Amino acid sequence: MGVMGLVGKASTFAGASMNCSEELIERARRGDEEAFRAIFERYTRPVISFIFYMVNRRELAEELAQETFVRAYRSIGTLRDEAKLATWLFGIARNVARESVRSRRHEALNVDCSQALEVSDRQFSPDKILLDKELRSVMRRALDALDEDKRLVFTLKVYQQHSYEDISEITGFSLPKIRNDLYRARAELRRRLSLYLGAENDL
Repeated sequence: MGVMGLVGKASTFAGASMNCSEELIERARRGDEEAFRAIFERYTRPVISFIFYMVNRRELAEELAQETFVRAYRSIGTLRDEAKLATWLFGIARNVARESVRSRRHEALNVDCSQALEVSDRQFSPDKILLDKELRSVMRRALDALDEDKRLVFTLKVYQQHSYEDISEITGFSLPKIRNDLYRARAELRRRLSLYLGAENDL
């Protein structure tokens, strides 16, 4: 059965024996389809969320998450015993997202420009829902304005709550670079958001 068949099949096996990542990895390495489906179900939402912050398109993020798990399914036998499953998966997701961003760069730039023009022409509504939507749009554009390394580090640390060590393993960056990129990303986002909020914003 292909990996998409695995993840689309109803889950009837979630139990105490599936709570251990080490056991899941070992069973998946042996070709246990239910073990890999458990891995998919455990990590699919955080992987989609992570990719979304890289590509800014929900449907594309879901598509790239599927590609991430296809690659993981094909290469799980290469996962080192000492490696963390989540770190390994996010590393694959990072590569998949980067490839997509590079191949769709021209299209993404056009979409971002049109969204920016649309937002700039709107009056800010006092309604909380509209304000929240507007702020999310401003935050999204501020994230898009960061260079790729800073956006990646910020997403992994702030949105995904990974440790510096995990981020280093996922990205291959040194700890000093990660801390520096995170500091600069926060400073840039704070500056951009302050123009909208009229005050410094904690990030």
